[in-house]
Amino acid sequence: MAPITKHYDYLVIGGGSGGLASARRAASRFGVKAAIIEGSGRLGGTCVNVGCVPKKVMWAASDIRKKLEDASNYGMDVGELPKFDWTNFVAKREAYIHRLNGIYERNLVKDGVDYISGWARFSGEPGEKVVEVSLLDGGTAYYTADHILVAVGGYASVPDTIPGAQYGVTSDGFFALTEQPKSVAIVGAGYIAVELAGVFNGLGTETHLFIRYEKFLRQFDPIISDNITATYEKHGVHLHKKSKSFEKVTKLPSGKLLITYEDANGKSEIEVDTLIWAIGRGPNTAGLKVDIPGLKLDKKGYIEVDEFQNTNIPGVYSLGDVIGWAELTPVAIAAGRKLAHRLFGGPEFKDLKLDYTNIPTVVFSHPEAGTVGLTEPEARKKYGDDEIKVYNSKFIGMYYAVFDEQDKKEYTIYKLICAGKEEKVVGLHIVGDASSEILQGFGVAIKMGATKADFDSCVAIHPTSAEELVTLV
Repeated sequence: MAPITKHYDYLVIGGGSGGLASARRAASRFGVKAAIIEGSGRLGGTCVNVGCVPKKVMWAASDIRKKLEDASNYGMDVGELPKFDWTNFVAKREAYIHRLNGIYERNLVKDGVDYISGWARFSGEPGEKVVEVSLLDGGTAYYTADHILVAVGGYASVPDTIPGAQYGVTSDGFFALTEQPKSVAIVGAGYIAVELAGVFNGLGTETHLFIRYEKFLRQFDPIISDNITATYEKHGVHLHKKSKSFEKVTKLPSGKLLITYEDANGKSEIEVDTLIWAIGRGPNTAGLKVDIPGLKLDKKGYIEVDEFQNTNIPGVYSLGDVIGWAELTPVAIAAGRKLAHRLFGGPEFKDLKLDYTNIPTVVFSHPEAGTVGLTEPEARKKYGDDEIKVYNSKFIGMYYAVFDEQDKKEYTIYKLICAGKEEKVVGLHIVGDASSEILQGFGVAIKMGATKADFDSCVAIHPTSAEELVTLV
């Protein structure tokens, strides 16, 4: 093996948000000699480049189109809805993402973190902790460190048993689209599938969503899965329920895709411009050669860690999507910062770790849905039916009060789940406009252990939808 290029105190493999946050905190707060290795040439990981950030930009475009449709109810004659210029808007979106990439790189420089641009893998003899990097500028470098963090994220899965599956794309391919498809088929029932279906449908694309059961977002509380499913059908998404695995996907001479499938209505075929697989993600451990240091993986290939982000190898840590715990960018960032404090901050931080309970999260569907804590079925299973009290509210928000057509009005639906005599709030689930902004503040309260009495003691802000959460009876 070639001589070691450089030794670091802290070496982070992966330029996603969690790794960046950890390296920057270690270097800026504690003076640690740190480096980030990233092979894509674009810092920020999935979230910034092909995930939550560009997705929220597309969601906002779709939301604006809906508001243009609503404008006549507020006395505004906008005439025929303007055509959405997908190509130019995508160029603006990508320019924004490239600016973010640059900001991340400048922040690394400011904090004194080295940026190593290349693809990393473990190297050397079994048991060694040497990282070999194929540099994007050419050549190979070798690094060692007292502490190594593996934060390489995950990848979107494509089925390997369906003939023609390769003609579809994943969420990465969605962000590579330079023209708006007239028709799209999306396969999946989780966050990504539902959010992309909402974006496409809102922007006027004929949208087909294939799910295995009667509803999507089934891991969420029933008020979310039931109501968002029903709302999507109301909005015109073609929902293919009880959809079995596609028989095949055929690429036609026209460039369209012919999908042969079976759903609750039997066998059929459909032609679409674009097929998107949103069937799950896997860990980016292939190619890392984790067997050299001896990192332990679970049966799905995720790196196994304990509650302090320690792997089974001393001095090697892991966090983010590659460990499969709460695969959300803010979770990785929080875990990365706490890890930096624990490793380099001295005795006062020796027991610092991320608490993975009561993590608030939002689905940017149409309308938005937010959740924190236990679902009602989970709460009843944990505490027992006699210990649970549930407060519900379903109403038409004030935004829709002046709408002329009843079927254009959207319900806001809230659920508060309380446990024990003190009625501690153990779950909050909301569906409706601005759920993402509403949930952030209430997430703090629930994380602090708020009770129903605490909610009741807060004076309502009127007129808002969120005031319903502090006036529930």
